[in-house]
Amino acid sequence: MTSDEPVKLSRLTLSQQIRDSLVGRIVSGEIAPGERLVETRLAATYGTSQAPVREALRELEAMRMVETRPRRGTFVRHFVQQTLRESYVVRAALEETATRLALLGGTMPVAALRSEVAAMRAAAHGDDSEAAVRASVAFHRHIVDAAQNELLKLSWEALQIEARTSVTVVAAGVDLGDIARDHAELLASIEDGELEAACKHARDHQWHYAALPHDAHGRSRQSAG
Repeated sequence: MTSDEPVKLSRLTLSQQIRDSLVGRIVSGEIAPGERLVETRLAATYGTSQAPVREALRELEAMRMVETRPRRGTFVRHFVQQTLRESYVVRAALEETATRLALLGGTMPVAALRSEVAAMRAAAHGDDSEAAVRASVAFHRHIVDAAQNELLKLSWEALQIEARTSVTVVAAGVDLGDIARDHAELLASIEDGELEAACKHARDHQWHYAALPHDAHGRSRQSAG
């Protein structure tokens, strides 16, 4: 890391903003695989104490983007892109199951989902990526909560959904209008009440971001349409 200019943080919590900034810089290649992340240097870069930096690094380690080596420090892991792809495949399975449980149980919070889609549309209109990410995460959290399965919810939360979603939007240059439209289509499939179609849509919604050469049905991306 060679830049001498402080990195600007947009809002609190501070540790989460540092985490998201670091993830974005790692994914973009600004911070290279194998590079050591020194708390004191990062604190100076972000103009903070070491405490929020330390918390951010702990979260990055939970995301398997960095690793701490005894008596040596914290280093960026190799194959970060693979880790991101794997997280979306796991998330797809969890959210497909959550959709199934919520629909079968009659607990799907359709009104709340509509509200989040409206928030995503407003975010797209205002070019507010942070608001779009918040609404997207809230949309999916509503469904996971509605599944009423604590182990599923804990597994989903362990994927660090907010951070990964934020990174995907920034690193992949996702159009905010597309985010709103994608969620509106997922909501429509849920409202239609066709169980298998809604579950398939929930799964495919996440597989789209896995950036694999094939989709969830084994078709190549080139031929999947």
